[in-house]
Amino acid sequence: MAYKVDKVHGYDYLFKIVLIGDSGVGKSNILSRFTRNEFCLESKSTIGVEFATRTIQVEGKIVKAQIWDTAGQERYRAITSAYYRGAVGALLIYDITKKQSFENVRRWLRELKDHADANIVIMLAGNKADLSHHRAVQESDGQALAEQEGLVFLETSALEAYNVEKAFQMILLDIYKIVSKKALAAQEAASSSTQVPSQTTAIKVGDYDNNSRKCCSN
Repeated sequence: MAYKVDKVHGYDYLFKIVLIGDSGVGKSNILSRFTRNEFCLESKSTIGVEFATRTIQVEGKIVKAQIWDTAGQERYRAITSAYYRGAVGALLIYDITKKQSFENVRRWLRELKDHADANIVIMLAGNKADLSHHRAVQESDGQALAEQEGLVFLETSALEAYNVEKAFQMILLDIYKIVSKKALAAQEAASSSTQVPSQTTAIKVGDYDNNSRKCCSN
């Protein structure tokens, strides 16, 4: 799992998160809602890839989230696959009013498996919860799929800013916990390795002392 630590530029960690899912599910508006607290009713489909950043606190650490909005159109999938490299988190989004976008969730999961880090943190989000009167996917179906795939699940609304902040907070916290655990394990391993030579040195010194005493007794 790749991430960047950079205290010089005012943050402790830089985490790259990709937004994936079919075209039109609301990825760009989720990005703009989280990073700029904006929503555009006339937003157009993303061409290629764009990203924005936001810095937040996670358990007392300053985390800069770099959010990549990947195009959902089929003709751009080959382009976007390169941008999974280095991602430590993914928000997989479907539109609760479009059954097909939900049915394609497993295809997006396969793409993540093929191109992303094996330890990437993934959250499933059913977007456009404000259009529940046009719902084509039940919340219980989203929850059931998430449980089958071992994912965290939330329904969101970029329009109403519902659960968008919570979704990113949860992803970033999960990533931070994994990174912190690995850092601690690395520190413990480093500490153990530095203790071994000191023990060896002590034995050598002991042997030398014993030999010295033998020489002196002779």
